[in-house]
Amino acid sequence: MTRRVPVAGEQPYEVVIGAGAQTELSLVLAGTPKVVVVHSAPLAAAAGSAVEVLQTAGVAAEAVVVPDGEAAKTAQVAAEVWEEFGRLGLTRSDAVVGIGGGAVTDLAGFLAATWTRGIRVVQVPTSLLGMVDAAVGGKTGINTAAGKNLVGAFHPPAAVLADTDLLAGLPDAEFRSGMAEVVKCGFITDGRILELLDADPTGRADTEELIERAVRVKARAVGEDLLDTGVREFLNYGHTLGHAIERIEDFGWRHGEAVAVGLVFAASLAGEAGLLTPDEVARHRDLVAAMGLPTTYSGDWDRLQQVMRVDKKARGASLRFVVLDGLGSPRILTDPDQAWLDAAWAAVSGDHP
Repeated sequence: MTRRVPVAGEQPYEVVIGAGAQTELSLVLAGTPKVVVVHSAPLAAAAGSAVEVLQTAGVAAEAVVVPDGEAAKTAQVAAEVWEEFGRLGLTRSDAVVGIGGGAVTDLAGFLAATWTRGIRVVQVPTSLLGMVDAAVGGKTGINTAAGKNLVGAFHPPAAVLADTDLLAGLPDAEFRSGMAEVVKCGFITDGRILELLDADPTGRADTEELIERAVRVKARAVGEDLLDTGVREFLNYGHTLGHAIERIEDFGWRHGEAVAVGLVFAASLAGEAGLLTPDEVARHRDLVAAMGLPTTYSGDWDRLQQVMRVDKKARGASLRFVVLDGLGSPRILTDPDQAWLDAAWAAVSGDHP
């Protein structure tokens, strides 16, 4: 049984969640002359299966390999794949399929957004993080020396096929990383997510329901605010510090690990601002820790603040954070008092567990 979540907007699409969802490629891309399947080397088997599904449906399909993880999200890799698109004669009638974790789907979306000024992309996320976050919403991007995702485009997919069969071989650390984005959705909107994770902090007992609930949170925000100027910003809860940690660590930390610390930091900041009670702040730390995610980070606070100021969520010289004014009630806190920032940093600074 598959679960389907509609994503509204000028280019509406569906997120299909469940075992075997990848087979719907033949329905979504029926009649497409040519498709390039972008994937990382470890996912050659999944890419081969996608190519076979498409070819059986009469679509000319070829696979293109890119580096694994954040190493894929560079201008050099994008340029190399553009050359491949040219060699294969990809036109505006054709499409791209991205198969991989969040980094590969970010790259595939960016490639599709920029090739001939935009062709269709179908995302087949293979990680929990990709299913609940990166592949949904139409944000695409690559990294630069200046920061994460500073070069990109808004380019909604034609469909997202979250095939839960692909999670079978996902390492526990990667699964936990994806759960950071799920618990984020619980804190900002859906209290049922928090209840499910209180009962089973691993998320394994209710994986498909948790994926669906997290996707619905994102779908509502994206449907109202594709360009990230209003309610969609609330999805960045925990990400301002999280992205800075990733950048300083040269992406040696998993995204969800960095966001987990960012969630504890943001909760502590809201506590300092009088927006969350001590118990609500503690609930962040306790639940994140129970999920097996880090709650502390040891780093250069001055440098972290510099990096946060060039985050894509910043506005001019202002430092902006998504915080909660009570659980389930997100808001933006602009230029918080330095004393609050320092106190929140003290709450998370320490050695990586």
